[in-house]
Amino acid sequence: MIAAQRAGVTYRYAGDRALLVEYGEMELDLRLNFRVHAVDDALRADPPAGLVETAPGFRSILLSYDGVRPETLIEHLDGIHDGLEERLEIPSRLIRLPVAFDDSETRKAVRRYADTIRTDAPNVEGGTNVDYVVRYNGFADREELYEAVLGTEQWAGFIGFFPGLPFMFPLDPRETVFVPKYNPSRTWTPEGAVGLGGPCYSIYPVESAGGYQLLGRTLPVYDLRGRNAVFRESPLLVRPGDRVRFHRVEEDELLRLFENVHADRYRYEIEDGTFDVGAYLDWLPSIAAEAGERRARRDQAAAETPVP
Repeated sequence: MIAAQRAGVTYRYAGDRALLVEYGEMELDLRLNFRVHAVDDALRADPPAGLVETAPGFRSILLSYDGVRPETLIEHLDGIHDGLEERLEIPSRLIRLPVAFDDSETRKAVRRYADTIRTDAPNVEGGTNVDYVVRYNGFADREELYEAVLGTEQWAGFIGFFPGLPFMFPLDPRETVFVPKYNPSRTWTPEGAVGLGGPCYSIYPVESAGGYQLLGRTLPVYDLRGRNAVFRESPLLVRPGDRVRFHRVEEDELLRLFENVHADRYRYEIEDGTFDVGAYLDWLPSIAAEAGERRARRDQAAAETPVP
């Protein structure tokens, strides 16, 4: 049921103690996510009476409240929306993480899927998802895929599905990689696996089921036990609005780093900062033609590639 609506914003009741605020149309537009984070930051800086918690999504934010009427929250939000500037700067940390591509653990997950669930799936040929991603996107080889993954910062749009699981999107549209999900899903995925579904990257925080195509593995992003200093304040490494930049390592080094994380000998590379939305939006037109060419190549390859 729609509680209220204004240009570009829809307020919906979400039970009797929550309000869902939606922005724009149902489309993949990072500008909508930037707006969500700006609103979330404003609510944290000046929380209205009765606000219990905020949960930002991609183009929506859920507000739980107690002891206040939703109309009061809407009035407060209207004031935030009126005060938002087009050229936003959003608090945003840069997290640098190692990735070992096509590692033995993700290959084990692919083989288990092929052996127990679907042997004829086109995305598991050769016991890996990597070659399917290469084919679907029209890359010349694996190295071109890896260059795309490493060639851009990934924007953490929101956290969800499992605690600590970031949904991340490439900030450089020229490096967008797109691939359909598993059909049906896997029953097992290793902790730290880096997956791709549509244009969205994720890092699996725990061993779990999953449907994203597996590219490789990185370090832990979630730890309730707080074995590393980075998890002492919060068990979640990545926050909404963070940026993640991958750098390549071999699997033996990644496994050594895993041990160092658990022994509290490893220090995650995290740089505090802000993300200049206005400068980013000004930059996009300068690379639009190149991004369009790469998208056209990807679309042609996808049309010629079977879907799982």
